[in-house]
Amino acid sequence: MLDQLINLVKEYGRETVVENKEVPEQYNEQIMADATSTIGSGFQNILAGGGLQNILDLFKGGANSSSTKSSGIGGLLKNPIVTMMIGYFINKLVSKYKMNPQSASNVSNNLIPNVLSGLIQRTTSHAPENDVFDFNDLIGSLTGGKVPTSESSSGGFNFQGLLDKFVGGGNGDGSMIDDASHQVTDGILREEEGQKERGGLMDMIQGFFSSKS
Repeated sequence: MLDQLINLVKEYGRETVVENKEVPEQYNEQIMADATSTIGSGFQNILAGGGLQNILDLFKGGANSSSTKSSGIGGLLKNPIVTMMIGYFINKLVSKYKMNPQSASNVSNNLIPNVLSGLIQRTTSHAPENDVFDFNDLIGSLTGGKVPTSESSSGGFNFQGLLDKFVGGGNGDGSMIDDASHQVTDGILREEEGQKERGGLMDMIQGFFSSKS
């Protein structure tokens, strides 16, 4: 699923980053890698704190927003998870790439919510062309495969099925969500320990960009 997230960043980053004269051209690829890391690490941090419910609410709100682009993005901009990611990315652009604050704000406020909107819309869609976007795969990527996401696996959990219930208007069983959240939090924490030894999420993302550039 990191692959799909990276492709979304490249898709929306073409105009926002690559064709943007306010962005230093030599940093285009690094900036898009940092945008991907901002989203992935943001999800990881929330899930590590037991915030699966918050992620489900984010996806539900994004999926049920108006189909018009401006209204959908406007709804996401009210979500604290999104504003946190935007603020973090602005600081990264200013401190690491020496962009002026206004330009950094324009890039972040455009790129982050558009990528998230694309991720949410395609993950919650049942259209055949969006089959590669799956909530199980997202959880699997963020936990490094340490949480079984197939009901056919021992102790496995169908996170896509849970997301579908939320988007459809249901809230699921509270104890089931708590159990799923505990599994994800444990998986994230174990994955973070493993990343300390082999490199973090950003190293993985840069590897994807290098191999696909």
